[in-house]
Amino acid sequence: MALPPNFFENVYDVAREIPFGRVTSYGAIAKCLGAARSARMVGYAMNNCKGREDIPAHRVVNRNGMLTGKFHFEGTNLMQQLLESEGIEVKDNQVQRFKDVFWDPAVELSL
Repeated sequence: MALPPNFFENVYDVAREIPFGRVTSYGAIAKCLGAARSARMVGYAMNNCKGREDIPAHRVVNRNGMLTGKFHFEGTNLMQQLLESEGIEVKDNQVQRFKDVFWDPAVELSL
């Protein structure tokens, strides 16, 4: 399946909607955009948005709540620190109570 040329911008549009204190997954964003098998491309998009403070990339984790993208943030624990500053508990690089803080863009954006 070919991705649209503006796929990264579409990913960023969805990511901007993730509420403070909530997280979503790469796969949930991909599914929301009609590209369910493109979770890895969502990850590439998140990695590509460095320096864009309007995109809360720290709120995007893997399907199990793991901070798999943390190595793409400056500093050792910046992703975790950003999540914790929003009240999200992280232990051993995993969001705690993941189901409680998970935000599903396909549902919340009524797509």
